[in-house]
Amino acid sequence: MKDFFKYMLATICGIIVVTIIGFLLGALTFMGMLSGGDSKVKAPENSVFVLKLNGQVSERADNAGPLAALISTAGIENMGLDDIMKAIRMARDEENIKGIYIEGGAATFDSPATAQQIRNALLDFKKSGKWVMAYADQMLQTSYYVSSMADSVFLNKTGMIDFKGLGGKHEYMTGLYEKLGIKYQAARVGKYKSYVESVTRKDMSPEDREQREAYLKGIWGQWTQQMASSRQLTADRLDSLANDSILFFATVDDYQKAGLIDRAFYPEQMKQVVRRKLGIGDDDDINLLSLDDMLNLKPAKRVKEKGDEVAVYYAYGEIVDELVSGLASGHNIVGSTTVKDLTKLANDDDVKAVVLRVNSGGGSAVASEQIWHAIEQLKLKKPVVVSMGGMAASGGYMISCGANHIVAEPTTITGSIGIFGLIPNFSELVTNKLGVTWDGYSTNKFSDYETNLIFASDNSDEMRYMQGYVDRGYVRFLDIVGQGRGLTRDQVNEIAQGRVWLATDALRISLVDQLGSLNDAVKKAAELANLAEYHTKDYPAQTSWIETLFDSEKRTDSYLDSQLKQVLGEFYEPIMQLRHDQVRNRLQARLPFSVEIK
Repeated sequence: MKDFFKYMLATICGIIVVTIIGFLLGALTFMGMLSGGDSKVKAPENSVFVLKLNGQVSERADNAGPLAALISTAGIENMGLDDIMKAIRMARDEENIKGIYIEGGAATFDSPATAQQIRNALLDFKKSGKWVMAYADQMLQTSYYVSSMADSVFLNKTGMIDFKGLGGKHEYMTGLYEKLGIKYQAARVGKYKSYVESVTRKDMSPEDREQREAYLKGIWGQWTQQMASSRQLTADRLDSLANDSILFFATVDDYQKAGLIDRAFYPEQMKQVVRRKLGIGDDDDINLLSLDDMLNLKPAKRVKEKGDEVAVYYAYGEIVDELVSGLASGHNIVGSTTVKDLTKLANDDDVKAVVLRVNSGGGSAVASEQIWHAIEQLKLKKPVVVSMGGMAASGGYMISCGANHIVAEPTTITGSIGIFGLIPNFSELVTNKLGVTWDGYSTNKFSDYETNLIFASDNSDEMRYMQGYVDRGYVRFLDIVGQGRGLTRDQVNEIAQGRVWLATDALRISLVDQLGSLNDAVKKAAELANLAEYHTKDYPAQTSWIETLFDSEKRTDSYLDSQLKQVLGEFYEPIMQLRHDQVRNRLQARLPFSVEIK
């Protein structure tokens, strides 16, 4: 009897295992059928593209494909700027799509420039004669900025708009580390290079306050001018509303009186508004197309690729020497991988010009210089134009400055030409509080300088060495920028010092050549390569959903990253920075603060 139950249990377990394997194989086969062949469809009549501004908008979205439904990220939608721009262009060109309905919400944009690019694309869409309407239960400020260009802006009867201007507090962790017995030692060059201040000061330095004020006022000034033009208000009026918003907007009607919206009503009434806009009856169908639907539409006109190829290479995220497993950190620019990719483009005779799309606040100074060198080699064979996205600062500027031409969005954050090294010292914690002591023998004075930097109470000699290392890195940075921009070392030093510049100001001091979009950069690259006809191709190719499925490490890190962002909120950035500082290259060329906006 005992053996009977044992064999029966084994049989049941076997059936369960076989069933699970069969289900997985069936699911994979089904998803393969979905991904294979031509699954694209045409847009039906009376179609409307619904652009939901609810989720995280970054430079490019991970290609989850059919896995999106299987691998949940707790309702957090990750949208790529490239996908949104493509969908808006398709909606413009497809005759059966009559308009765009913006569903405002709690979207988070990786930079002000990302939001501005979407808004500009929607304005270009309106030039086709089609309409844009916006509705929301609630709108965060950046979602409202994007939506304000609509022909009509509507709000839920119980809705609200977050309208308060740009800014916020920055965490200073020095007091906490003092209590723990941890001291951060900084070697830096550039009085504006404020990245280290969050762990070395307890308040904002005057220099950091100066640069933050300049770039935030610059962005807010552009935004209020653009919103005022769309809503037939004045920039001063919008600025005043932002100052008084907490007290002024007591009810939803106050938004209408202020001119921020046209009407307020409940969600079910929005369908009637859309029907009237389409000129159809109550019984006629409205075809609401999501972003995914748009990306699966057949182009209105199948355009055969003509002319020569202009490669668009996307370089976005933190610049790192190598990927470190187990760190949830979003997308990275891996130095060695990027160098290999650029070398392939240099040797590809079919590629006549390269546009480097940069959206990075920098990172490893060593990896940044390796990428810069690869671009120098690439330039020997074909033109290179940089298109700056949300930011191209510090290391992000280093990899950009050698291009033949630099195009930046008006609200791109750039510059931050400076270097720093940041090393935690645990001597107070380990020796004075925990009682751990150190002793040993070295053949030479600095044989164990790394240990002394981290654990010795007196490491002044080691810190002088570290400062010299940083000084040399800064001079090298100045020379690289000077070579690329046609400036002397002294001229670069005057505008460097780690200072962050808004692109409109960077144009004035010769850090960029032109204000414009990615399309403008492509046109310039074709012009430099003397191309009469051309088409673009994106690099590197995005990871397919099947590769993501079998790359469990990447999938886990991506899931962990989204979960941590949701749980930690504003504390996500400082906590992750503490973890990342332990594995980063000692020499960093990095933006001093985050520019993510809501």
